[in-house]
Amino acid sequence: MSETTHRQDRLRAVSVQADMDTIFDTITLAYDDRFRRRIALVSDNGLSFLLDLNQTTELSDGDVLCLTDGRNIRVVSAAEDLMEAVADDPLHLTRTAWHIGNRHLPCEILTDKIVLRWDHVIAEMLEKQGCLVSRVSAPFNPGGGAYGNGRTHGHTH
Repeated sequence: MSETTHRQDRLRAVSVQADMDTIFDTITLAYDDRFRRRIALVSDNGLSFLLDLNQTTELSDGDVLCLTDGRNIRVVSAAEDLMEAVADDPLHLTRTAWHIGNRHLPCEILTDKIVLRWDHVIAEMLEKQGCLVSRVSAPFNPGGGAYGNGRTHGHTH
């Protein structure tokens, strides 16, 4: 069997849907593993398949990977080592967000806190800025950048 034939016979996920009722399995992925085009994956219950999308895609919690055999796999965001920074008031939180953005760190900006990856150096900086920092384990779903939808690596200034 040629490599081309073998590749075509392999179970593949060829599209992503926002939501579907019929789910065969789940796949739990960390933030860094949810920005892909093509990679071999194994579902949470052991189903091997190839993610084979036309373009690099941001996979969000709840998205559904549609397999070539008709089965569907729901994406679940994995718990990660994170920190939450809480500020005294909205202006303080805004200034904190500026400092984080100035360092090009992915983060989730919420109304009462900012969530980002655990980093002891950044935690110390935030504490020196007057924030209360706590270490947590939770899914990481940072917002996209100002230069487009999803991740914006490599933009120019």
